Parts: sequence; structure tokens; C-alpha cells
Amino acid sequence: MSEANASATRITPGNALRPEDIAASDAVPSPEAAEYALWLGDDSLILAQRLGWWISRAPELEEDVALANIALDLIGHARSFLTYAGSASGRTEDELAYFRREPEFRSAHLFEQPNGDFARTIARQFVVSHYQWELYSRLAHSTDATLAGIAAKAVKEVDYHRDHSLQWVLRLAQGTEESRRRMIAGLKLTWPYVEELFADEPLIDALGGAAVRPSSLREPFDAAVAAVLAEADLEVPAVPGATGGGRHGVHSEHLGYILAELQVLAREHPGASW
Repeated sequence: MSEANASATRITPGNALRPEDIAASDAVPSPEAAEYALWLGDDSLILAQRLGWWISRAPELEEDVALANIALDLIGHARSFLTYAGSASGRTEDELAYFRREPEFRSAHLFEQPNGDFARTIARQFVVSHYQWELYSRLAHSTDATLAGIAAKAVKEVDYHRDHSLQWVLRLAQGTEESRRRMIAGLKLTWPYVEELFADEPLIDALGGAAVRPSSLREPFDAAVAAVLAEADLEVPAVPGATGGGRHGVHSEHLGYILAELQVLAREHPGASW
């Protein structure tokens, strides 16, 4: 029996899964679990597309590689979540990635935000990686074995993303006057979109122990972020929150541009094997 088939026949909470394992298994999510998987898959898919822009543009050659690797990790997470979500409706990961309209996407607004300068990208990644680490750490114990398996693999990779971003926050905040100014500006531009990540939705109640209640992540997230910002001699920005709505298909003006880049070839060549 191949490794993939062996994994697919013993999906248990905590086992790390690949998209191929999920596709080969007979696990089919409930409509609610499929919707939840879309939330998480779309977040990672859209952010990976954003980060890919930095390849050959980052301030250091090593950072080109680092951001590319983070983007590839996020693509892997997106593939797993979208594969699982699609199994409820007979759609593949590629069909979900390339052939949905904008209102069908479920990404939170933070993941859609422009890269801006390098400091703004780091601020966004700093928030995202701390949020995802808290999320996947708990989701690895989900009563949905497939969601648990995806999270068990993802949390190990997100731990690196978290360390990478916090090191850059410290480096920029404690560097030159200009790098510090940009880091502060990046955090201020990012912070309005934090609240949406922790908003509870009726879907979470419907899923019970299969999902993680977003509001339960806020306290450990705030504590971890505050510790890094204190070390960097920075403050949590006091800015109004944005409206949000991405979980319900109401997106920022930025998502359409990302989807145009992501989907143009697939839409022009619908018969191709992606």
C-alpha cells in the first residue's frame, strides 16, 4: 500500500495530511464544514498570491526565497482546505481556485490588502502568522479528523512564518528612523482589519467542536503580539476597525485585482488541466 493510500485510510485527529491524501480518502464534509474549509483555504490562497509578488523584489536575496517559501506553504494549506471543501460538491481544488466569482470567495479582508512597502507586508504577515498559529494549534484537535490533520501540518509551517515576521518587526523597528517610521505606518494600515479575524459567526455554532471559535483566540493573540511590540518599543495601534464582511462574500476593492491575476489563464483556457 502506498504512503498516500495508507494515510488516506487512517485519517485521525492530529495526523498531518496532504491534499492527495484528502482526495484519495472517502471523507466528505458536511455543508457547514465545507464552508469553514473555504474560509481557511481562501485566506491562504489569496495571501499566497500577494506574497508571490515579492519574488525578485524583496530587499535581500535571502528574503526573496523566504517570502516565496512562505507563499508555497500557504498554497499547500489552501490546496488541502479547498480539496476538502470541494469534496462536498464534487469540485476540485483548481475549480474552486480558478472558477469562482468574487462573491463566492470567503477570505477575510486582511488577506486581500495590498503589499504596500516591505514594512507593510511584514506588518500584515506578523498579524496573519500569529493568528494562524493560534488557530491551527487548536484546530489540530478538531472533532473533524480531516480539518485536524490539515491543521497539524500547517501549524508547524506557520510557526516558522511567525518567527520570520516577528524578527523583521524587531529589525525594522530598531533599525533606522526611516525603517521604524515605515514599520509604525505598516501596523497602522494593518490594524483596522484585525477585528474581522476574531468575529464569531453562526457557522461556528453549527460546527461545534469541529471548528475553533474565533473570539477564543483573541486573548492569546493579543498577549503574543503585545510582547513582540513591547520588545520593539512599539504600541498596538489605536485605529478604528474596518467593516469586514469577507466571510459572507463582501470583499474589499482589492480582491478583484488579485483574482484577475490568479484566474485569467484558467478562464481563457477552461479545458486545460491545471
